[in-house]
Amino acid sequence: MGIATSTLNLAQGKLQVAAPYLIEQTWADYTPEQHAIWSELVTRRMPQLRQHACREYLDGFKQIGLREDQLPNLTEVSALLQPRTGWQSTPVSGFLPADAFFEMLAARMFPTTTWLRSRDSMEYTPEPDIFHDVFGHVPMHAHPVFADFLESYGKICARLTDPQALERMGRLFWFTVEFGLIRQNGEIKVYGSGLISSHGECTRVLAGGCEVKDFNLDAVLNQEFQTSEMQPVLYAVESFDQIYEATKQAEGRLA
Repeated sequence: MGIATSTLNLAQGKLQVAAPYLIEQTWADYTPEQHAIWSELVTRRMPQLRQHACREYLDGFKQIGLREDQLPNLTEVSALLQPRTGWQSTPVSGFLPADAFFEMLAARMFPTTTWLRSRDSMEYTPEPDIFHDVFGHVPMHAHPVFADFLESYGKICARLTDPQALERMGRLFWFTVEFGLIRQNGEIKVYGSGLISSHGECTRVLAGGCEVKDFNLDAVLNQEFQTSEMQPVLYAVESFDQIYEATKQAEGRLA
């Protein structure tokens, strides 16, 4: 039994709802063209991110062993990530229903797609791929406070049954994990995966193309958004402790 197979079996044993969606990543099957696409995507993003991404993202990128020249091996990523924060980058077959997604977050397993966009879709894909999931999300999971926040978010959402409450918690996820900004050393830095992985949207935000408001839990919970449009309003936190505490406050208001 290989390492990937034993890891899959172990992960399935910890999950109920999400277990059928877990797969193995067959890293050896990626083609030279796919590695080249990954390399092009990463090398195009890194100059901007070295200047404008938060320091926690840049540290995490190095800590989990991501490379610019080849697609990530999720078993190797998890081997570096798990000793730091207990998180794993766990391969899944595709889009997960909400209950399976929350169950995985609560278990510190980030559901990670293994397919990569084609050269025809370099700018945008409607569904997350391995570039969005690993390059965009996973470096932040190496930061202890962010890691605790994400687990807490999953556990809280797994307990909620009211659809309206879940919709409002989805807004919290959108304006932090996906499109979050943070103030560091007097500057706006990006940490949300939608900004990290999208050159066009990140450039627009940094150029002042959207309104940036100070993070306010009530405002975020009530801020509607469209997934298919550029964001007109985003929120900047002062620290990651702020969103960890906000998540616990949200549970008190929505439960």
